[in-house]
Amino acid sequence: MKLNTIKRTAICVSLLAAVSCTDNFEEINTNPNGITTQLLEQDFNHIKGLFGPMLNNILVLTPEWKYQVQQGLQADIWSGYMATGTAFRGGTNNTTYDLVDGWNGFAWGAAYGDVMSNAYEIEQKAKGKYDQFYALSLIIKVEGMHRVTDTYGPIVYSKFGTTDPIIAYDSQEEVYNLMFKELDIAVAELTKRVDANEVSSFATTDLSSYKGDYKQWVKFANSLRLRLAMRIVKKNPTLAKTEAEKAIAHKFGVFTTNSDLFKVVSPVYTNPIATISGAWGDVRMSADMESIMGGYNDPRLAAFFDTSVQFPGQYKGVRSGIEIAAKADHVDFSGIGGVVRSKEMVLMTTAEVYFLRSEGALRGWNMGGDDQGLYESGITSSFGQHAVSGAAAYIADNVKTAKAYVDPNFPANNGVALNNVTVAWNAVATNEVKLQKIITQKWIAGFPEGQEAWSDYRRTGYPKLLPVLKNTSGGKIDSNLGVRRVNFVQSEKDGNAGGVATGLAKLGGADTGGTRLWWDTLGGNF
Repeated sequence: MKLNTIKRTAICVSLLAAVSCTDNFEEINTNPNGITTQLLEQDFNHIKGLFGPMLNNILVLTPEWKYQVQQGLQADIWSGYMATGTAFRGGTNNTTYDLVDGWNGFAWGAAYGDVMSNAYEIEQKAKGKYDQFYALSLIIKVEGMHRVTDTYGPIVYSKFGTTDPIIAYDSQEEVYNLMFKELDIAVAELTKRVDANEVSSFATTDLSSYKGDYKQWVKFANSLRLRLAMRIVKKNPTLAKTEAEKAIAHKFGVFTTNSDLFKVVSPVYTNPIATISGAWGDVRMSADMESIMGGYNDPRLAAFFDTSVQFPGQYKGVRSGIEIAAKADHVDFSGIGGVVRSKEMVLMTTAEVYFLRSEGALRGWNMGGDDQGLYESGITSSFGQHAVSGAAAYIADNVKTAKAYVDPNFPANNGVALNNVTVAWNAVATNEVKLQKIITQKWIAGFPEGQEAWSDYRRTGYPKLLPVLKNTSGGKIDSNLGVRRVNFVQSEKDGNAGGVATGLAKLGGADTGGTRLWWDTLGGNF
């Protein structure tokens, strides 16, 4: 995280401590090899060195077990993307809805120890002086921290960096409003620099696929705005429409080609899912993926998954939330495939943006296209991203639907097909059916990034997922509704109890995995 090797996460065990650490940045950053501040400031190295840890910890790249507890045993499971045949903690864990505090703090710790803290330091060093870096840090901060508020609900945001004895939480509504304003600042600043033909000084240290290209960063900011706008559509439809149309109307617009998609490219580390699935055998294709993609005979299956060792030539998934006697029972089902065997972590796809626009058009917003055309462009974009042929025939299929799930080893895990929509667009279908098609295809195209898929499932109820068969939540989480959020973290309860109390008051419900977030409202989608 630092220009030397000291990690703030090793120093600050709670958010309160993490904030207090901001008072001695220079002391912590003193390089024992004698590099002076003047040398570090040449070519902005005292600022640029802070971006790598931000980008590398939106999703933790190493060690792999940290990713596993940050997201692998949370959103990747709850989204219906993956399942585990490993009986962690005797089979009583996040996958069976007994949320493990010892796991669930890692998403918080990575965000505050590496994303939020470095964004704060960049703000102190760059705002009003080197605003191009401040603007870039805001975009990365929003990308990293919206995931945190979408996991926990109220979080520390506006008060981060203060020395107050109690660090108050912002409500999720307040966080979203601040994020929209931060994207405004970033887009305006970087657009101005593109218009001036400024050569980026961020290229050599930009670990994203953009390599310092300001115009691409603006497109990402606009696309991110569109994602956040859609998230709040049921809670504040007026603001959602305004923000979404603002993203589309900007002269640089949003993602339109696969070269636009946003990914972190590590010079060293392979996507941690490759190890968790391949070397450890801890995650497998989910039963939901087998049911939906298998039912559609989706050509992308081979890009996403390996065929089963136990059942050669077949794609076999594991149902989540089942009784597990031994890891060997399902370890020879389908592992996660070539999509994770690279040094890339894709955090936002062009396909997602087309599906967001399709949903917006379905709602009557000005999205620069009609709902059907944008929907079909989303599918085509996903096929292109994975170099898979057959998109046109897939788009035209109005027969195939999801298939029933069969566990050939344990029939008690079988499940009926729930997601009963075809791929082909139907202009006379209800808006609800059209939305189900959009979100189902968006869910497929987003694999393997489970955070966004989990959020979409909570917001819309789509795609329809198989309920867990083993629920160890003690009644806190409904088996049919799934996990809605993660409990506030123990380090905060120990070190910032007063702040947690403000968060609980703004949550509006019990501090359990069954309490809905602000944007996760009851009722229909229209």
